[in-house]
Amino acid sequence: MPVHFTEAEMADRRERAALAVRQAGLDALLMFKQESMYWLTGYDTFGFSMFQCMVLRADGALSLLTRAPDRGTALYTSNVTDIRVWADVEGMNPAMDLRNMLFDLGLSCAVLGVEVDSYGLKASNWLALEHEVLRFCERWEDASSVVQELRRTKSPAEITYIRRAAELADDAWDVAVARAGGGVSEADVVADMQDAILRGGGDYAGNELIIGSGPSALMVRYTSGRRKIGENDQLTLEWCGVQRRYHAAMMRTLLTGTASSEHVDMHEACVEALDACEAAIKPGATLGEVFEAHADALDDAGYRAHRMNACGYGMGAVYAPIWVDWPMIYAANPLTIGANQVYFLHMILLDLESQRAMNLGHSVLVTDDGCERLSRSSLELVVK
Repeated sequence: MPVHFTEAEMADRRERAALAVRQAGLDALLMFKQESMYWLTGYDTFGFSMFQCMVLRADGALSLLTRAPDRGTALYTSNVTDIRVWADVEGMNPAMDLRNMLFDLGLSCAVLGVEVDSYGLKASNWLALEHEVLRFCERWEDASSVVQELRRTKSPAEITYIRRAAELADDAWDVAVARAGGGVSEADVVADMQDAILRGGGDYAGNELIIGSGPSALMVRYTSGRRKIGENDQLTLEWCGVQRRYHAAMMRTLLTGTASSEHVDMHEACVEALDACEAAIKPGATLGEVFEAHADALDDAGYRAHRMNACGYGMGAVYAPIWVDWPMIYAANPLTIGANQVYFLHMILLDLESQRAMNLGHSVLVTDDGCERLSRSSLELVVK
């Protein structure tokens, strides 16, 4: 399977990443984020659950240390040629293998950047890394944002994949609306949604599709166990279309039976808040300003006690355990928005006292002067 991008684009990514390493004053970057490895080389695996590390030297040279099962995966999916394997054996310490690899690469007394903020660097591996590698280098620093920041702005090819992911998300919503209704099992709804995505050429999402009716409509998390939707009920769905690991999220609350006036009012507030967020998104604006637009709309409608303290996050090529990509949209976040970035905007209202939920969201692409809604789906409240 070839890398999903042209050789020219991948070469440009490596050059920009190496430049960022040099500008950070580093001799090399130790990557533990699977997202960084995929973006930089095409390497596509869930093997980051075990110890693995990709090393990018300041001159652009790349090396990968991984387990034997992922050697073939790296050869098949990536452009990495220097692949080294640590062996599964009692008493193994792959951090020692990494130290030896760094010595071999001329990085024995180097200034190293480490992707500390990573699911691929659990605490036990960090302790081994600290003992076997970092005490031998000249110094090290947290370089979690080096590739992360490069990933935030999408190339035309990446945007093409995200657009297709958004189409798949809309397809999943279409079948959910067609299937959902009183007496229908949640399992049938979520199965149809996942079927639409996979049969459409998509991939599994970074976490489970979220579905919950009745009281579990307020969970906004996947929980095990399916129930039948009631004749007069609420159904919350949060899901992603996924193409080549690129995600485009959506969120909806669907009603069955008769919509209460409270649900209708909550939905209208969510629409106003979503519109306000979209109006606030433009190059040069901050993520904090987007959150403020969300908060002002919901607070003015009387829902301060029922809204969340964040209203979205970045979208990109991500891996388990969650599809959330950096950065998060929360109060006073000073990070500036730029063109060709993608964000998921979610308006969430959870009234725990009345046990009513209303949720609305989709993904948007930042343009030169605003943002483009990637979903074709209506914002109207669906009542079955």
